[in-house]
Amino acid sequence: MRSERVKKVPPYLFAQIDKTEEEQRARGVDVISLGVGDPDVATPHFIVDELKSTAEEPENHRYSPYEGLKEFRQAASDWYRRRFDVETDADREVHALMGVKEGLIHMFLALIDPGQLTIVMDPSYPIFEVGTSFAGGETYHVPLLEENNYLPDLNAIPTDVLKKAKVMAINYPHNPTSAVAHLDFYRKAVAFARENGLLLMNDAVYTELYFGDFKPPSILQVDGALDCCVEFHSLSKTFNMTGWRIGFAIGNREAIDALSVVKTNTDSGLFKPIQMAGAKALREDLNSVDYLREIYKRRRDLVISRLSNVGVKPYPPEATFYVWSKIPWGTDSIDFCRTVLEKSGVIVAPGVGWGKYGEGYFRVALTVGDEVLEKAMDRLCAAIKGGV
Repeated sequence: MRSERVKKVPPYLFAQIDKTEEEQRARGVDVISLGVGDPDVATPHFIVDELKSTAEEPENHRYSPYEGLKEFRQAASDWYRRRFDVETDADREVHALMGVKEGLIHMFLALIDPGQLTIVMDPSYPIFEVGTSFAGGETYHVPLLEENNYLPDLNAIPTDVLKKAKVMAINYPHNPTSAVAHLDFYRKAVAFARENGLLLMNDAVYTELYFGDFKPPSILQVDGALDCCVEFHSLSKTFNMTGWRIGFAIGNREAIDALSVVKTNTDSGLFKPIQMAGAKALREDLNSVDYLREIYKRRRDLVISRLSNVGVKPYPPEATFYVWSKIPWGTDSIDFCRTVLEKSGVIVAPGVGWGKYGEGYFRVALTVGDEVLEKAMDRLCAAIKGGV
């Protein structure tokens, strides 16, 4: 019954992780999942209160404008101006999304024709490849290596690949490795995209989850970026709103127009009160979620310390709520994660789930409470110390 398009799509990593957790719990295992990045801390009260009050108004129960409420799009545009000093047109260069995952899939449908190429990084968010496949396109993988701080060597991309490519997709701060990109890299990436006629997409949902003085920049800060770039941002990570499903695409107006054509024919917009609450979040002081960064920093430090004590070598994260580490013994990442689960009841994510160059690594999500995380690390480190 499945289409050939769907048959080509591999099982989604995080759905598999959820299924594994359910199966283990059904067997009576006391499972702690550090596999999926789903924040445990509640959405800030001022956002929830805005949802409650606006949901009481009957006029807010009607369809939303397809591109999103002007109030939300303007709030997103203003937030980019305040946070990144980037000026955008809320009417032409911003589009509301039902979460970035949906927006990425629809953007690929809007841009890629059968046989065209998307240049994707490896490891990277699986949706880049899946979205391209849904559109009938193909992907070319650029390795991201630890010795290069998980930044791509753009000059190593073959000329014949560039002739077929239409889109290049990047993701900084990076999932799964937690690597960050500085403006110097973004300048090179924008120049590369313009030189080769590429639309450059940056999934930037983790820009606000940073731990030191370095604040991850936006690619739109680069001069000329609006000519060839679209950035995707989500309220899921910044404000702990994963279940709300709200984000936005911002940047090149031709790409935004193309996205709008797809979305007007596939969905009817977000529930208005969710957008109003999102606008309230974006209008708040930029320091309103500092406490969330402190929570993740504390957890990051705990995980790095504990893993280091048993001989694991984590990549030191400057941003995101993940810790990416080398597997400490000679096995592949799926076998390692299976062994750890059997020995400890702790779920961690296998690096190969993000691509071939993720093999040999595993990812820990910092999205459980401090006491639960301590318990998980006790078990995980005991399992690692015990070996295979």
